[in-house]
Amino acid sequence: MKMKSLLLVPVLAILAACGGGGGDDDTPTTPATPTLQSITVTPANQTIALGGTLQMAAAGLYSDGKTSAITSGITWSVKGSNASIGSGGLVTAKALGTDTVTATVGSVSGSTGITISQPWAEVFAGGNHAVALKKEGSLWAAGSNGWGQLGDGTTTDRNKQVAVSGNVLTWKQVAVGEFHTVAIRTDGTLWAWGFNQNGQLGTGSTIDRATPVQVGAAKDWTSVAAGKAHSLAVNKAGQLWAWGRNFSGQLGDGSKVDKLAPTRVGTATNWKSVAAGATHTVGLRTDGTMWTWGANEGGQLGIGNTTEATAPGQVGTATWVAVAAGGAHSMAIRADGALFAWGANGAGQLGDGSALDELEPKQVGTDTNWANIAAGDAFSLAVKSNGTLWSWGANAEGQLGLGSLLDKNAPTQVGAAMTWRAVAAGLRHAYAIQTDSSVWAWGRNVEGQLGMGNNGNVLSPAPLP
Repeated sequence: MKMKSLLLVPVLAILAACGGGGGDDDTPTTPATPTLQSITVTPANQTIALGGTLQMAAAGLYSDGKTSAITSGITWSVKGSNASIGSGGLVTAKALGTDTVTATVGSVSGSTGITISQPWAEVFAGGNHAVALKKEGSLWAAGSNGWGQLGDGTTTDRNKQVAVSGNVLTWKQVAVGEFHTVAIRTDGTLWAWGFNQNGQLGTGSTIDRATPVQVGAAKDWTSVAAGKAHSLAVNKAGQLWAWGRNFSGQLGDGSKVDKLAPTRVGTATNWKSVAAGATHTVGLRTDGTMWTWGANEGGQLGIGNTTEATAPGQVGTATWVAVAAGGAHSMAIRADGALFAWGANGAGQLGDGSALDELEPKQVGTDTNWANIAAGDAFSLAVKSNGTLWSWGANAEGQLGLGSLLDKNAPTQVGAAMTWRAVAAGLRHAYAIQTDSSVWAWGRNVEGQLGMGNNGNVLSPAPLP
């Protein structure tokens, strides 16, 4: 028995060393997995243009206080029918209105609202066609297309908006002439298409183009204008360049010779913007001074006579903030919000209550809340700072939007809406955009320039389909 006891001693020692003998268990335990507490959906409360898409993402807050992106095991859904969403969280805007996007993981979910708005950013009109810029950066056009001025690669008139060729989403600003179009992209490049008999495309030739073609290699253009057959542009350096038809000196380079490529106008480096009429031009400099040149048979240069000018000449000494040029009349908004008009007035397009031409700027009424203006062939459009829309002048094809064909020689309010933002005028048709980005059109539609899907004239503003 004594021998057995001695043999047990080392065995017990070994067990003690190994933690045996019934001591405390120190084996580490696996920590509990954090549980999902809530989900946040981003971007939150966004506005999406109709037809556009938006990628959504979800992040989860867990029981350990940490937040991380949720990339798997998530179910996306929308509450209504104004939008749809894919399994990866990509929302597509299908109808105007609002909707709710929800991300769900198990029993936990998170939501955010979305608003689907009209897709339009700006509208531009001229001749018998029009161009609209979508928020996504694409261009759409409708109307006369005999020379490819719609830029869709054909010479077929269109009574519905068609996409300008190229699948480009970087268009920024557009100017619409009688039969040609000029535009700037966000990279500062200049492009043109359409009729080119007088070199108005600026490509160095007189070949018409049915799709956009780049004008030169410069990437510093900031604004453009297009008249009946001439074009102008301002670059970042404040220089003014012009090309195309120059029979009346509308290019402002001191000659009456057509130019097939952009030609510098004078030496000034403080040009801000320009407006091109049929055969005359009105320019605005950064110091607020206004300058005019070109044809002047109706006094549209505002210099007190009817003598045409081949180089820019200053008009008065007032400070101006906006200008517009029509067939043979001009308009401008002074820094205090007062509106002035001058030039031909046979249809009452100056809005002064008469049919007499004016050789110098004459104030239109006494209001000082004018914000945006456009001049057509012989009619005028304007928006006040309170969002109301006004028109006057020729109205034979309903271009005033008043529901009649009667000319008006003083500003007349168009409807009762107070949500108008900007206007654009063609020869005898008009476009306007409201603060909700909806686009409206009226007037001549024989060539389909209103984009309504038909060719009937429209006498009052109608929404673009």
